[in-house]
Amino acid sequence: MSDQSISSELHTHKKSKNSSPRNPSSNSLRFFFCKCSQLFIIFLFQVFILNFIFTTPSKSASLHQDIQQQNTLLSPQKCDYGMIYVYELPAMFNKELINNCRDLDPWHSRCNAVSNDGLGPKAVGLSGVPENLAPSWYWTDMFAGEVIYHARMMNHKCRTTEPESATAFYIPFYAGLAVAKYLFTNYTAKDRDLHCERLLKWVQDQKPWRRSNGSDHFIMLGRMTWDFRRSKEEDWGSSFIYMPLMKRILRLAVERDPWDQLEISVPYPTGFHPKSTSEMDQWLDFVHAHRRTSLFTFVGGKRKVRSDFRTILQSHCYNESDSCRVVDCSGTRCYDGTSEILEAFLDSDFCLQPRGDAYTRRSTFDCMLAGSIPVFFWKRSINRQYEWFLGDEPEKFSVFIDRKDVRNGASIRKVLEGYSRDEVRRMREMVISLIPKFVYSIMPNDDVGSTKDAFDLAIDGVLKRFYEQKG
Repeated sequence: MSDQSISSELHTHKKSKNSSPRNPSSNSLRFFFCKCSQLFIIFLFQVFILNFIFTTPSKSASLHQDIQQQNTLLSPQKCDYGMIYVYELPAMFNKELINNCRDLDPWHSRCNAVSNDGLGPKAVGLSGVPENLAPSWYWTDMFAGEVIYHARMMNHKCRTTEPESATAFYIPFYAGLAVAKYLFTNYTAKDRDLHCERLLKWVQDQKPWRRSNGSDHFIMLGRMTWDFRRSKEEDWGSSFIYMPLMKRILRLAVERDPWDQLEISVPYPTGFHPKSTSEMDQWLDFVHAHRRTSLFTFVGGKRKVRSDFRTILQSHCYNESDSCRVVDCSGTRCYDGTSEILEAFLDSDFCLQPRGDAYTRRSTFDCMLAGSIPVFFWKRSINRQYEWFLGDEPEKFSVFIDRKDVRNGASIRKVLEGYSRDEVRRMREMVISLIPKFVYSIMPNDDVGSTKDAFDLAIDGVLKRFYEQKG
């Protein structure tokens, strides 16, 4: 047989072999590997199910895990509600006020209050605070919001330097600082209005203003709205809000007029400014687990006025010394901050929150920051205030006792003791869940976005409102 014939025969044999059914041993091997693959897939699926069951958070999981889920950014990171243009104002409306901080108050220098972009000096001597969180505490002034908002706005992810592409226009005028100097001494109404009038005169000459007449502009007022609502020459404060050019500007203020649709109340700044989500989580766990030894506490000072309600509360507390703790802030004792206030709130189930010069108080947020449940005596201290941050159901996280009942001899202690431990626990958990929403953080850009703080919620709300307004 020739080599060619042999080659042809081999080729024919290979083709025949390849086209014929596999032999029994080959089929068995294939069946074995197929079964092994199926069993391995089933095994992996069971491992996944078991892992899911045992790693799913239980009801007793750390409270801050639930809070993070509640506060995770709901709006897209891509500025879907538009961009913000920040006016670069003449220095007299902000920078010069900071530079002249010693002259902003006739009795005290305001330089500490406006330092560190409004956060104030680092807090020292704090006791009871976890050591690693102490650097995130400052002696922040209650009226420093204008400076805080301006500093945060300059680094906001939705800020634009092109006014043509903006949805909203922010006016960084420190109205509270400009007016405060003239509130308490023998200045005229003209003095109290001077900066405000000049600011509006400047703004109305800007192209974006002429396009909208201010309907897409907003401002942050670091003082209560009533300091800007003088209706008569001889009355208190500035007439800023009543000036004609203000009638369309949206205003963020630490206390709003409940009947003014152009005002949004934002939280007073507290002293805690976390630098990361882990710091926030640690604080939430700390206040949740903290042991409380007093039923209620009162932080405040007496006023030299007849039938002063704060004096009544202070006396009431002293008479119930086995269940109530008092921090007397008469005069300027608490002006620059004191560790005693935080300690009292941390140790108490409830904190008494009477009205002061206005219906709202910075103390309400200091109290809630410590996981203490606020007790209000005026409904206007909480109703229709801070709804973007605290919601519109204050009964879920606070107690209301009519001041008239207290004046007539009602026992605050008995009212508070009437709440069961489960009711107190539920209210406290609600208070703690709200903390991330009313705190002003200083998180770096790579950590911002996991949780919204008070500033984020405020600016998101403004942008959304203007976006919807334009249709």
